[in-house]
Amino acid sequence: MRMAMVAGETSGDLLAGFLIDGLKARWPAVDTFGIGGPQMQARGFSAWWPSDKLAVRGYVEVLRHYREIVGIRQQLKDRLFDQKPDVFLGVDAPDFNLDLEASLKAAGIKTIHFISPAIWAWRADRLEKIRRSVDHVLCIFPFEPALLAAHGIAATYVGHPLANVIPMQPDRAAARRKLGLDDEELVVAILPGSRKSEIQYLARRFFEAVALISRARPAIKFIVPAIPVLMQEIERIAAQVGISGKLHIMQGQSHTVLAACDVTLIASGTATLEAALFKRPMVIAYTMNWLSWQIMQRKKLQPWVGLPNILCQDFVVPELLQDAATPEALAAAVLQWIDAKSATLEKIVALEQRFTRLHAELQRDTFQLATDAIQKILFEG
Repeated sequence: MRMAMVAGETSGDLLAGFLIDGLKARWPAVDTFGIGGPQMQARGFSAWWPSDKLAVRGYVEVLRHYREIVGIRQQLKDRLFDQKPDVFLGVDAPDFNLDLEASLKAAGIKTIHFISPAIWAWRADRLEKIRRSVDHVLCIFPFEPALLAAHGIAATYVGHPLANVIPMQPDRAAARRKLGLDDEELVVAILPGSRKSEIQYLARRFFEAVALISRARPAIKFIVPAIPVLMQEIERIAAQVGISGKLHIMQGQSHTVLAACDVTLIASGTATLEAALFKRPMVIAYTMNWLSWQIMQRKKLQPWVGLPNILCQDFVVPELLQDAATPEALAAAVLQWIDAKSATLEKIVALEQRFTRLHAELQRDTFQLATDAIQKILFEG
């Protein structure tokens, strides 16, 4: 089987990598190619373009890269028309993938979309485009198939791959040993994002918050698990803020860091769900270009932005967005979790219990369900 795939950023690359494992288990000779990152390439994926070419978020930010992104999509489309894969699987990145999928479907190529666009959070206007563009959607949240079915879109709930990868009870002690940390130390994980634009908008605020927290609690240790291509920029901003000596910036290992930490200050995105699956208290933050923020606010359908809050349908962890994400506010919110851990564990235990229930809700035999659906589309559909 020849499968073309597009994953547009670090989180998509991670989830697509897990999916390729499932594909290879079922079809050992499967040939995968298209746009992907290091996780996919490590599993034999042939990357015609790297996924970080598409790692742009926000309306104004996309406009700056519009010509390059459209050029890549046209070249990819021409190449796929020529090679005629058995199936195309778009992984998230709906702004890029849905238009591509529509063209491929019209040309007779089967199209599957993995990770439904968040029509329940914003952009409900995408429903018609999804129906026109894809033969099937593989959903990672349990309420999505019924919503899509109501609009004539075939979908299957496959669970979230990370719910199977992250243990229900993370081994905090083992993670700390791996990082050279003592059991008694207070550790805050700092995750300012996996896109260059996120580092641009968030890293300085996060690091200024670190300076404030460190002044209040000098014993706290701070760890930043950075993706390799952003390490230099993160180190540069940390030096500008004057906290290089306070941060341990390391290459990757975000799961080890999340397992080891007491609290995380984290950019909104897939990483917040990873933190929830590790049962960690967190402070979610996000900022972007002012105009992009105004546009997104008008399309927003729910009061929550962070995935843990959306899935729990409650503000179980604080969200500090745009102008509210000041260093002072970020520092105060992190210190509230630290104080809860030091004074009473009741609040943290309640959060851990809620995240454990969420973990169970998302845990399914993802690879079996996904490949069953793919087989049905290919050989029965």
